Amino acid sequence: MSDVSVVGPHDGEVCELGPARLRILEDGGTTAHRLGIAEITLAPRGSGPLQHRHAEHDEGFYVVSGTARFTVGTTDYEAPPGTLVMVPPGVPHTFANPGDEPVVILNTFTPDLYVQYFRDLRDMLASGGELSAEATTEVMSRYATTPATDFAGEGPDDHR
Repeated sequence: MSDVSVVGPHDGEVCELGPARLRILEDGGTTAHRLGIAEITLAPRGSGPLQHRHAEHDEGFYVVSGTARFTVGTTDYEAPPGTLVMVPPGVPHTFANPGDEPVVILNTFTPDLYVQYFRDLRDMLASGGELSAEATTEVMSRYATTPATDFAGEGPDDHR
């Protein structure tokens, strides 16, 4: 019989990434790497990552509170609480918080490949690195993810 993972409201591994705080709830250790789950809290008026594509995993976003803006290619979607956004491999996407209140998003990765990306960004910052476009792109490349350069200048312009 497998062990069950229970992560309380103040538990989980935290990654502070500029205007975003990510709390890893499931790193794939309980799910045989089939699923990773994180909670993202994005500060008011905070930009998310540069627009990008994943080659090897699906990504899901469930808006818990606040209103996020998702950009998919050149199309923007307002996402109030209760909105689910599912992004299959190959689809360019990013998100931001255009509002005056924090946005909380439940984020899933299937498989769990991308969880380590957030740890790598956290470690890069802890060692004195910056969340520049170049550094972020290098970290993304480790996890079958590339910037959606064909949509450069579209959507949020932060560099996570």
